[in-house]
Amino acid sequence: MTEWKNGIAKITLPTPFAVGDVNVFLIKGDRLTLVDVGPNTESAWEALKSQLNDLKLHPGDIEQVILTHHHPDHSGLLDRFSPSLEVYGHFLNERWINRNQSFFEEHDDFYRKLFVEFGIPEKFFSFIDIMKKSLKFSCNRSLTGTLAEDGNPPGLDDWKVLETPGHAQSHIALWRKKDGIVIGGDLLLASISPNPLLEPPLPGKTERPKPQLQYNNSIKRLLNFPIERMYTGHGTDITDVHQLIEKRLERQHERAMQVKKWLENEELTVFEICKRLFPAVYERELSLTISETIAQLDYLDSLGEIDIMKDNQTYIFKAK
Repeated sequence: MTEWKNGIAKITLPTPFAVGDVNVFLIKGDRLTLVDVGPNTESAWEALKSQLNDLKLHPGDIEQVILTHHHPDHSGLLDRFSPSLEVYGHFLNERWINRNQSFFEEHDDFYRKLFVEFGIPEKFFSFIDIMKKSLKFSCNRSLTGTLAEDGNPPGLDDWKVLETPGHAQSHIALWRKKDGIVIGGDLLLASISPNPLLEPPLPGKTERPKPQLQYNNSIKRLLNFPIERMYTGHGTDITDVHQLIEKRLERQHERAMQVKKWLENEELTVFEICKRLFPAVYERELSLTISETIAQLDYLDSLGEIDIMKDNQTYIFKAK
């Protein structure tokens, strides 16, 4: 039974993705606010309406939506709401939730070049199209307005915006100082570590972001906040936030050091490392496993632990 707690109601919706159910959150404020909406599927829409009904509400009562980030399991159901519903989020949501032809061209060009640089065989280039398939569960909406670091969302004066890129370039969290509550999207999850997903360069830029480094900085920031509870995008709430952050950082460092050991013995491409890290799944989850692989190499490079060379168009890595 969905119910209010601390002015927040947690609603859990099914998704078609391996991560499982997604959590979205209603906040009572000067505006009734829904943080994230779920994927654009009939089952998610029916589950949302049912749980709103538990609260004696319906979709038309929601006055605004805030997106923690653009991924389809968090943004897709926007298409089921009234076109007049106000939608707020980081400005980098826009190119993903309101896609045009130039977006798809930039997306494909970026990944074709990246696959060559990473030493991925041509037979896997079909994954570039497969990677876009999840967007069928997304929406085609535009932001009403944007949210940025330290701002207050409209009608939610108790809440501050924290910019927390890494899992997505558009990622934000919401922080309520008075009781130490964070609505964190996919910033930190209780049972798994969110994948630092590769994205094309930001508008006006030519270099790709380095999401693992961003992600580490984003969760380290939380160590400065007295957090009592984090409501998460998937799974259970987190109350031992600082302890879990230390655990996640330590585990990521250990994985990177394993990669460094391999590179002490031989020079390897990103794809060759990916196959070692994820021998059982890389062929069916190439985009996720490649993101995780380059994450470790970006991290090692930031520590000055590796050298990066280029053979024709392909990067080769070795330990210093």
